[in-house]
Amino acid sequence: MGDAVELQVGGRTVRLTHPERVFFPAHGYTKLDIAQYYAAVGPGVLRALRDRPTTLQRYPEGLEGEWFYQKRAPKNMPSWIPTAHITFPSGRSADEMCPTEEAAAVWAAQYGTLTFHPWPVRRDDVDHPDELRLDLDPQPGTGYEDAVRAAFELRAILEEFGGLRGWPKTSGGRGLHVFVPIEPRWTFTQVRRAAIAVGRELARRMPEHVTVKWWKEERGERIFLDYNQTARDRTIASAYSVRPLPDATVSAPLRWDEVADARPRDFDIVTMPRRFAELGDVHADMDDHRYSLEALLDLARRDEAEHGLGDLPYPPEYPKMPGEPKRVQPSRARKDQAPS
Repeated sequence: MGDAVELQVGGRTVRLTHPERVFFPAHGYTKLDIAQYYAAVGPGVLRALRDRPTTLQRYPEGLEGEWFYQKRAPKNMPSWIPTAHITFPSGRSADEMCPTEEAAAVWAAQYGTLTFHPWPVRRDDVDHPDELRLDLDPQPGTGYEDAVRAAFELRAILEEFGGLRGWPKTSGGRGLHVFVPIEPRWTFTQVRRAAIAVGRELARRMPEHVTVKWWKEERGERIFLDYNQTARDRTIASAYSVRPLPDATVSAPLRWDEVADARPRDFDIVTMPRRFAELGDVHADMDDHRYSLEALLDLARRDEAEHGLGDLPYPPEYPKMPGEPKRVQPSRARKDQAPS
């Protein structure tokens, strides 16, 4: 194996061992390529991660090796990277890394981190999200173009209910994410309720194209607005994160006027640094805004009062939540109710 190298990032020296280790065999991209990518987009990825408890998706041997999510801060993490104490739905807790410098992403790349999964909270208040994150997830039979159609209608709904503004980005795969910066005064449960209300309204307007059905057997060939990505400890890949896909695509922040023509494959660890050098972080102004969720929570209350639309199922690893419907797959429920 080759000699270690040192990278200068934001006034820090980050040592990279085994820099020639191939992480993406289809293109020959190495650990050094990943680290240099994160250095090149440093201001952007730091904007997405700053002060947020962050889970690391690590591939120490590269894309074809074993991988895992690291929630607890690594024991060898340098003292200049702070942590936050967060609590999981199980009741257990952990200290997670909270990047405050550009060098933190490059340091994480040294340990095989490809994707960063930040919580939608800041370390000074880990119980009140400051982002509403909406995940438009294409189901089998649909693709990015279908997510784009849903995103533009979603944009209109956000504007209609409270004058909210969303910032779109590619997932790095086939989907789209829309992030809305919000005032940090609502709980995870309330933010999730707002996401459900948005999803239901979107599905009403595009019933053949969008669904909030949790069970895959009910979704059909539609875009699933994954409201459970707003539940505590559920996270979405950050802007600029490298995705564990053969072409090393990245989650690319977009302007709304780019969404229709952009394609996820356009943005990877080679093309994104060039884009960043030319345009900078096109989501740089996100933190200058904070919106209210009151209009969406009013919509949620109306859905329940007028249409009987209450909560929806949580992910399977969650404890039973107050007001949650039965967490049973519909076909299983019908089978269990069938006369013997």
